[in-house]
Amino acid sequence: MDAESTPRAFHAEGRNWFRDFRIGVTGLVVKKTGARVPYSPSVIADLLAWFRFFFAAKAMAPLGAPFTIAFTPERARPWYLIWPTVHAAGGRLVKDAAQADVVMHFDDATFSPNPPPAGIKADARLINFGCRDVSKSKVAEAFEAAFGYPLAIDPATYVGPAVEKSEINGAHDGRIVQCPTLALRGRTYQRVVDARGQNPELVEDLRTPTLGGKPACVFIKRRPVTKRFANANSEVEMARVEAIFSADEMAKIEDFARRLGLDWGGLDVLRDKGDGRLYIVDANKTDMGPPIALPLSDKLVATRLLATAFREFVSRPAG
Repeated sequence: MDAESTPRAFHAEGRNWFRDFRIGVTGLVVKKTGARVPYSPSVIADLLAWFRFFFAAKAMAPLGAPFTIAFTPERARPWYLIWPTVHAAGGRLVKDAAQADVVMHFDDATFSPNPPPAGIKADARLINFGCRDVSKSKVAEAFEAAFGYPLAIDPATYVGPAVEKSEINGAHDGRIVQCPTLALRGRTYQRVVDARGQNPELVEDLRTPTLGGKPACVFIKRRPVTKRFANANSEVEMARVEAIFSADEMAKIEDFARRLGLDWGGLDVLRDKGDGRLYIVDANKTDMGPPIALPLSDKLVATRLLATAFREFVSRPAG
């Protein structure tokens, strides 16, 4: 497959994936789930911002010689961060994993024990097949083992405010509760991290895409303290990894990802204003992005950084 056919393959796939949606008179409907997103000025602005990035990312020249990649059991859509990353890295999507140089486990589920497909190439690079559990309890367990101090608390014995949230990935249903309290089934309990930055009215989420456990860049996502658990940002800026994390912190982040089996994924990292320590509160192996509120120029810089890191990772010997 020559390099010029690579972007055409991505363009065709992009057109097909928009069939996942039905455009209604008053809103957008996700066909698979039936979820409806009503039109509003903010939703329309977000859609326009995303389309600007989508077409700019499609126009990016791929890095280096082309390679083939297959996703299983689901296929990554263009709104997932892996899609522009792979395109910019020079990847060509194939449906048959047996033809792929890279095979990636791609599933939004919190628990996903999915083995690699049969018949793949002996030298195929496998991604995320060892990452079978990204529940909040598993994340807290891996975090404590890697960093040496806890995030999780026992709500029955802990005294003071704590964060209660669902074990399930992407729920965005966190709330502050007072402990001691009775633990509810399907919920997890963590210490409250004071993640306020220089502006005391905003919390900062250091969203960190990683490859092979190594941070590639950081999206500093800010939102009001009163909306700390929401999935909407007041502002976002991109930062180089070295400007945010020390060498020791990066080594611990890599150890954390290794314990989860996370070859590719986005981490939600908080830095406590009181003690200066990092806390990884979430890990997502199918993260979307780049964040809508990030300026387009920074989205493209981040995509190139991720693409470079992706090529380096898949070129490395496995193990």
